[in-house]
Amino acid sequence: MENQNNVTEFVFIGLWGNKKIELLFFSLFLLCYLAVLMGNVIVLLTITCSHLKQQPMYYFLCHLSLMDVSYTSTVVPRLIRDLAAARRNISYNNCMTQLFTAHLLAGVELFILVSMAFDRYVAIVKPLHYMVIMNRQRCNMLIVLAWVVGFWHSIALLLMVLRLPFCGPNQIDHYLCDVKPLLKLVCKDIHVVSILVIANSGMVVLVIFLVLVASYIVILYNLRTHSSAGRKKALSTCGSHITVVVLFFVPCIYTYVLPAGSENKDKDISVFYTVIGPVLNPLIYTLRNTEMKIAMRKVWSKVTHSDLK
Repeated sequence: MENQNNVTEFVFIGLWGNKKIELLFFSLFLLCYLAVLMGNVIVLLTITCSHLKQQPMYYFLCHLSLMDVSYTSTVVPRLIRDLAAARRNISYNNCMTQLFTAHLLAGVELFILVSMAFDRYVAIVKPLHYMVIMNRQRCNMLIVLAWVVGFWHSIALLLMVLRLPFCGPNQIDHYLCDVKPLLKLVCKDIHVVSILVIANSGMVVLVIFLVLVASYIVILYNLRTHSSAGRKKALSTCGSHITVVVLFFVPCIYTYVLPAGSENKDKDISVFYTVIGPVLNPLIYTLRNTEMKIAMRKVWSKVTHSDLK
């Protein structure tokens, strides 16, 4: 059947539809975006300018911070602009670009979180083999794998959406071009496509989350044999990572496991992984991490001394 597409642009309905509330959140989201940029840049500079860059965990944290900045920059600037704009339109091509880019970067971030969990698993369960298993070559391979998996995930979703006919209306009940709100505008039966989207996104995220939970149960079990100081240090780093994983995975599971036609709070819940998570991640990894706090003091004291000279 020929793909009949009469839509050249889409219009976002947005989060609330109340102009006074949206102007208030314009300022709030602007501050959040600036906090994402500042917090993650501080994390990046602290790690790259200190000895921490040699450790696999902080190597992955650098890439996570980079993904947070990139992913948020794909979504939040347009959201901020639309909150103050009279008309929230986006061309069909730009919408497809945002869909592809957002899922690519989110997919990469997801597998970086998996790599970080693997790093903690090896460090605690197989400490004697840690430096052999988590060498820099394997860390680079895991990052490349994250990009490859993220690309195939996003290109599969994009090709699926490009084949669908949009005949109107063109109002997206969301603040970004995502696959589920777009499916509601398709002028044909979406039952099969909805199942494919759940398989591509929802079930994958759910399975990975359950694997991560299982890995941390094993880690906590193995911590029984460690010293009190070792347990405290391990729980600190693992606790930070578990918090970030929950903030990212739980909203994603809620959003993508349910079918496209169901009435839910997708656009409200998505704020957690598009805005709130990237704001909190630098705080979670610095405030609860003694090594990061020490490195940060050393790096920024050097910067201050060089400026004074």
